[in-house]
Amino acid sequence: MTTINNSRAKELKKDFPIFKVKMSGKPLVYLDNAATTQKPFPVIKSIERYYRAQNANIHRGVYPLSEKATELFEQAHAKVGSLIGAKQDEIIFTRNATESLNLLAYSLPSLFEKGRDEIVLTEMEHHSNMVPWQQLARRRNMKLRYIRMKDGFTLDYGDAEEKISDKSAVVAAGHVSNALGTVHDVKRLAALARANGAFSVVDGAQSVPHQEVDVGEIGCDFLAFSGHKMAGPTGMGALYGRKQLLENMAPFNFGGDMIRKVSYEGAEWNELPMKFEAGTPNIAGGIGFGVAVDYLENTGLRAIGAWESELLRYALDKIKGVKGVSLFTPGVGKSSGILSFNIDGIHAHDVASLLGGEGVCIRGGHHCAMPLMGKLGVAGTSRVSFYLYNTYEDVDIFIQGLRKAKKVFGV
Repeated sequence: MTTINNSRAKELKKDFPIFKVKMSGKPLVYLDNAATTQKPFPVIKSIERYYRAQNANIHRGVYPLSEKATELFEQAHAKVGSLIGAKQDEIIFTRNATESLNLLAYSLPSLFEKGRDEIVLTEMEHHSNMVPWQQLARRRNMKLRYIRMKDGFTLDYGDAEEKISDKSAVVAAGHVSNALGTVHDVKRLAALARANGAFSVVDGAQSVPHQEVDVGEIGCDFLAFSGHKMAGPTGMGALYGRKQLLENMAPFNFGGDMIRKVSYEGAEWNELPMKFEAGTPNIAGGIGFGVAVDYLENTGLRAIGAWESELLRYALDKIKGVKGVSLFTPGVGKSSGILSFNIDGIHAHDVASLLGGEGVCIRGGHHCAMPLMGKLGVAGTSRVSFYLYNTYEDVDIFIQGLRKAKKVFGV
């Protein structure tokens, strides 16, 4: 089995050219991977190669250049599908997880049964898996129900059993909280949804890049995620959906490539996944997305997750030696490689800003989870998030930066 240790992480870091760049005159320590990840040479080169030697539109030309571009783009669909245990025609390319979830909130209601007027979410959702459903509830006069977070930053599954019922139309939950790192039992939630006749939606933006994910094992109806959070290019995301459901859903966008036949009176939709991919897509981004999947599979998703857990353990051990730190994490074993914290007397934004001057990138704020921050009783937190190229030394420099911040602010 492939493994990652500190030495291996240092070798992997060499695959990412950005780490040759200095920030604030110091070596770059990038610990904001929940926001976006850095890109390895193979991904960057694949995009450059497309524009330099393969640029043509897809699904239209019968000349070799177009046929090659089409082949590469369709291979990317297959690679992304294989990564999560799905078929090629069950993968819709979107701009990001946000667009994937908006697509669902727009198109899925066409399959709702009468009498199902409730949408079930969790209190820990990213805005992208909350606001689209809020808007749907407003349009269709539906009721929103939220599964509670317990003390210890984990979900109350007893509350989930009470709130998921035969009135539920859809149950939508993040696999991993982007703000706290909590790993949710989405298999259990999907089973509850299925038992009550509701659709299940998983926001996998923070899980697919960091662990092995299999939609068949989870048993979900839909899964959304972003390419840029998994070493791929920006502007690329994916939506997995069960084929039968996608075939019965109404399209989200209309135009070229998503139609089979058009007359002055109407149109017939194309086969999957083109039915949901109107217009010229981000071809270079799609190809780069596929190469990113190759890179992660070669590195080993299980190894990546295990190394992130080790870095979290190391960081928790180190940060406990810094006085005045409040932690917002369920701890190793219940969390991914995300660590949220606050320092007494210093605003989260100030912590992030001062660390930036030390060459360290972290996130400070509400992390697009304002309702959750309100429940926690804070305006925001400082957040560290790890990836395959981070090292013990990165954590050490981060801790040194925290100690400097305390001295600067006199706390």
